Amino acid sequence: MKKKLLWLGGFFILLMAVFYFFLFAGTDYYKAKLPVLNYVQNFSFTDQDGKQLTQKNVEGKVYVTEYFFTTCKGICPKMNYNMKVIYEQYKSEPDFAIISHTCMPETDSVPLMKAYAQKMEAGPNWYFVTGNKDSLYKMARESYLLDNEKNNSMNIKDQFIHTQFFALVDKEGRVRGVYDGLKNDELDKLSGNIKDLLKERKTAVFSNSTFTNNPN
Repeated sequence: MKKKLLWLGGFFILLMAVFYFFLFAGTDYYKAKLPVLNYVQNFSFTDQDGKQLTQKNVEGKVYVTEYFFTTCKGICPKMNYNMKVIYEQYKSEPDFAIISHTCMPETDSVPLMKAYAQKMEAGPNWYFVTGNKDSLYKMARESYLLDNEKNNSMNIKDQFIHTQFFALVDKEGRVRGVYDGLKNDELDKLSGNIKDLLKERKTAVFSNSTFTNNPN
């Protein structure tokens, strides 16, 4: 009788362990400990091959994003050298991408972005995009948090974004970090966080709202 009770007790403990593993496997219990800073809005730009790039192209992927312009002689060359280091580390990962936006779409045409991409030896998962200035700047400020929040999205025609910061976005389109693209310690942190997010599972949605990670 005693052996039977011990066996039943052990079986119950094992059953509960399996239950909780599957219950929390898709939740933050198994996720990288990075805060959710913002949610990326829908977008549509044109990449260096003249193709439309939308959020669907990076759906389910971890990606890094930045803003630069092709004729920049200041911080941009150093930023993109550092971005290439990140690219070389993760270019073989099918769930990784980079989106480099121009902040001067009035001059950075598709052919210029193509030439710059070739100069950087960018592969198919590194997109250099141009488009409508209003849309580009709105994404920088309202989605990626890559510009001073005091700047607004009105009268963008005469405005100019010139920032050395990179944003890291997870598989669910959430901004999880902003990093100084000119500082080695920040780049090391970015690289480690990319590795963590690539391992991170997508949020599981349960019918019981107690177990959902959807803030809405």
